Amino acid sequence: MRVHRSLAASLAVSMALVAGASCGGSDKKSTGPNGLEKSQLTVGVIPIPDSAPVAIASAQGFFKAEGLTVKLETIQGGAPAMQKLLGGGLDVTLTNYVSLFLARSRGNKLEIVANAAQARPHLYDLMVTKTSALKTPADLKGKRIAVNTLKNVGELSVVSTLKAQGVDPKDVKFVEYPFPNMAQAVQKGDVDAAWMTEPFITAGTAKLGMRSIGDTMTGATANLPIAGWAVSDKFAKADPKTVAAFQRAVGKAQRIAASDPTSVQKIMPTYAPIDAATVKAITLPVYPTTVDPAVIQRVPDLMLQYGYLKEKADAKAAIAGTGG
Repeated sequence: MRVHRSLAASLAVSMALVAGASCGGSDKKSTGPNGLEKSQLTVGVIPIPDSAPVAIASAQGFFKAEGLTVKLETIQGGAPAMQKLLGGGLDVTLTNYVSLFLARSRGNKLEIVANAAQARPHLYDLMVTKTSALKTPADLKGKRIAVNTLKNVGELSVVSTLKAQGVDPKDVKFVEYPFPNMAQAVQKGDVDAAWMTEPFITAGTAKLGMRSIGDTMTGATANLPIAGWAVSDKFAKADPKTVAAFQRAVGKAQRIAASDPTSVQKIMPTYAPIDAATVKAITLPVYPTTVDPAVIQRVPDLMLQYGYLKEKADAKAAIAGTGG
């Protein structure tokens, strides 16, 4: 899979700038009055609306007020983020809940420390070229579909959509592509359709004439909890004050994002490949301001239904401070 180097480089630079990253790394301990166990954090983010609250917290000084210096690192998706989190390459990361529960089912000790995003209609669509013969998800039998990582919320939501359309998921092939590279992959014919989100849906539609053949957040996946912020159990136990500081800062920014969509529209061009004009047209997720175990439980239940989990998982056990 080829990556557009200039785009990747610009994303890396913009993420570092919006976070006000320190060159001292992420392993220094705080000596300030806040008494944090660790003052410098590396946080995994994806250039999509779900990450906006962390960017807002950085730009508005919420992390600084808590005694934290945060460096944002661009990730492709939940699965690689889980690996970096467990390996110590990240302190906190955005992750879709499917990847988190799958990692936990394999014995990895991970905890949700904050909610990030919940689905709304047409937040995640199956996109094709304007000249594609594909009209609905029912036409995807035998086709190749791009998702940002395998065995994640993208794949699960497409599986749910295909089943509702009478298509056996075994009759399609899922292929990994980072969100920024999906439109190009579809245009070149490397894949037949792509599971895309904002700002890539709006940009692809406006600039390339791409079109949607199906909303994957309907039926069983309507209003599905999508993503949250996660840490390793080891980090949560060793650095509880640091985790609490992160939660306070992100929680404040999450409330801003939830109540003021323009705050997200203004911050997104600083960390995602979209211009200030186009960003006004994008569909934003719901930004939950609490972590409700009963709501999150929908994810592992759906995973069990479609064979992603072999046994029932308790969402409450995965949430920091609730028995995880």
